[in-house]
Amino acid sequence: MESVLYAELMPRQFRARLAAAPIVYLPLGTLEWHGEHLPLGSDGIQSQGFFVELARRAGGIVLPMLSFGPDMQQEHEGREYYGMDILSYPDAAPQQLAGSAYWMRQELFEQVLDAIVRHLVRAGFKILVAHGHGPSVCAFLGKKIEWENAHGIKALMCWREDESDGLGIQTDHAAANETSLVMALRPDLVAMENLDTDPSVPLLGVAGDDPRVHASAERGRKAIEKQVERMASLLKEALAELAKGH
Repeated sequence: MESVLYAELMPRQFRARLAAAPIVYLPLGTLEWHGEHLPLGSDGIQSQGFFVELARRAGGIVLPMLSFGPDMQQEHEGREYYGMDILSYPDAAPQQLAGSAYWMRQELFEQVLDAIVRHLVRAGFKILVAHGHGPSVCAFLGKKIEWENAHGIKALMCWREDESDGLGIQTDHAAANETSLVMALRPDLVAMENLDTDPSVPLLGVAGDDPRVHASAERGRKAIEKQVERMASLLKEALAELAKGH
C-alpha cells in the first residue's frame, strides 16, 4: 500500500496525490505526560494514526507531527510548570511530571502555524485538517478565518459539537478515550499493567473516564471508524465546493 506520509512520498507520488485531493493533514502533538500507561508522544501518535486512516479513505497527504504547542503555564518558586503539571494538582502547588517538554507561547505557536500554512498553500494544498493536543487545536481554530481570507485555504479540525457518545477523537487526557485510541492504533505502546488495578486509587495526570474501567481497543477502533466516515464525508463536500469554484 502506497504511503500517505508526506516525508515518504516521491515527487511523482506527491503530484498524483495532490492532484487527486489537495488535502493536507497536520498532527498536533506534544511530548507530554499521559499517565504511567501511555507514551509521552500520545497526542501526535493518535492524530497521525487517525489521519493516515482518513487519508487512505478521503485522499490527501499527512504531514510530520508537531511536538510543541501552547498550554496553561505558570511559574512557582522560580520554576516553570505547564499543562498537567498544574491541572493534576488543583489544590496544591504544581509539580513537574516526568517527560513533559513541549510548551511554547501561543503567539510563537501561531507564528509557526502561519509559516506552515504559507508553505502548504505554495505547495498547492486547498484544504488543511489539523487535530491533536487540545490547546494546539484551539490555537489553530483561532487562525481559521484569517487563513481562509488571506490564502483561500479551508481549515478543519475533528471535534464534533456533541462528543457525549465517547467516540470522538482525543476528547480527554490519557483517560478512556485517548487510551482506547492508542490501544487501537499502537497496542504495543500501551502498558495498562503500570496502573494500580484498584479503581479507587486515583490516576495522576489522567482527566476523564477511568481507562482501567472504560478503555478498550474495540472502543478505540469504533471511534476511529466512526470519525473517519464522518470526516471523509465532510472532505468530500469540501472538495465538491472547490470544484464548483473552478
